[in-house]
Amino acid sequence: MSAPARLLTLSRPILRNAPTRLSRLRPLSTRSPHFPCVEAHATRESKLKENSRLSSSSSSQSESGPEPTYARPNPASYKIYHHPHPLPMTYSPEPLPSFDIAYETWGTLSPNRDNVILLHTGLSASSHAASTSANSSDGWWQKFIGPGKALDTNQFYVICTNVIGGCYGSTGPSSINPTTGRPYATTFPILSIFDMVRAQWCLLDHLKINKLYASVGCSMGAMSSLATAWLHPDRVGKIVSISGTARSTPSSVAMRFAQRSVLMADPNWNNGFYYDALPPHTGMKLARQIATITYRSGPEWDQRFGRQVRPRPASEDSSTTRIPALCPDFLIETYLDHQGEQFCLKYDANSLIYISKAMDLFDMTLPALQELKLTPSTSSLSDADLPSNSSHSFHKTSHSKSHPPPLNPPPHLLDLAKGLQPLAHIPTLVLGVQSDILFTVEQQREVADALRMAGNDSVSYYELGGVWGHDTFLIDVINVGGAIRGFLS
Repeated sequence: MSAPARLLTLSRPILRNAPTRLSRLRPLSTRSPHFPCVEAHATRESKLKENSRLSSSSSSQSESGPEPTYARPNPASYKIYHHPHPLPMTYSPEPLPSFDIAYETWGTLSPNRDNVILLHTGLSASSHAASTSANSSDGWWQKFIGPGKALDTNQFYVICTNVIGGCYGSTGPSSINPTTGRPYATTFPILSIFDMVRAQWCLLDHLKINKLYASVGCSMGAMSSLATAWLHPDRVGKIVSISGTARSTPSSVAMRFAQRSVLMADPNWNNGFYYDALPPHTGMKLARQIATITYRSGPEWDQRFGRQVRPRPASEDSSTTRIPALCPDFLIETYLDHQGEQFCLKYDANSLIYISKAMDLFDMTLPALQELKLTPSTSSLSDADLPSNSSHSFHKTSHSKSHPPPLNPPPHLLDLAKGLQPLAHIPTLVLGVQSDILFTVEQQREVADALRMAGNDSVSYYELGGVWGHDTFLIDVINVGGAIRGFLS
């Protein structure tokens, strides 16, 4: 018998028995798959369309243009300073013709106006850092501001602003361009942290505040805190930098780029021109999920969620093997889903894009500052205080046994020390968190090292433990608050 014939003969029993065996297998379900997490986007979009229809049929129309669909603090609860003069921009040849800056205050301004603390926000925060008589709801730093707290309002007058580029009262992409009568959208100029700080200095000048007792900031606010003092070293008494950096690293740039990528891939984004239509809510939800991963830590999630999954539906037979879902199933997945859902309509997508890009661009090494032609105010600085390219040996005596000079310093550390020279005479608190994956403790040590190399003998540096990651500055009232209170007193 030929080989092909033998193969055919051997295959026949298999073919004869196949239907019998297949008939004993459980048939696959013919039901259509159900994905609630995907359908949630469509449900949200339908609600937005209905709200838009009802809004457009209403006879009342806001005089300031179409009201965005994301929630904002009540404008009656914050003050607005309108600056009628052009604001020079770092990356634009044309200045911002004018701008508004929203702010709130706590405490009492001293007769000499010398007890002012300027509090800088993170990326998406509003000026509402704590409750006020106009807005009794808790603020984003509620436990740190008030009588006897870290920012003691019995002693200090605290000011917090919404940065320009934001969407909570200050001028940003969602604001009306006075030239066109339409929202700026992505015609808004690219921002830098220094632009945000310049706008804040305009507010301080308007309030006749010549010198800050302290510039305090966390996360992006720590960048702003350093930049505030760098622009006007003679007008800042102390610096507090918590979980920030003086030079954005590739890893943090990559994390923020991923957020912008999913947001800009949402068809509703429409190159930033969505203010008369639906916002890119799906992209915003996904961007927030990515961001949340960088704000907390793996050890914390292991403690909170472990590998727990959501409870079975009541209709499911508990005696059978649990069938995993492709939508959020693990509790950590449901947590991220909730965080994205809560945020996606509360903040402007273009503000997220612009401000996160400003964070990426932040670099206080001397070559970067010189490339942007940035110079600090020199009203009371000597030549020795100004950034210099000289190769002279930098001061290192302020390193201690608990914080010795780095054994293997990064190649950019000397340039960073040169860039931070204007801060050499300002007492500075640098606070880092060991579980922070967004602004790692290495970046905090780098700021402290560079300041000390620049000649700053008054650098206080602390590293905190704990499992809360980057968000420690919002949670750890005892350690973060205690360090701030001790430094400011």
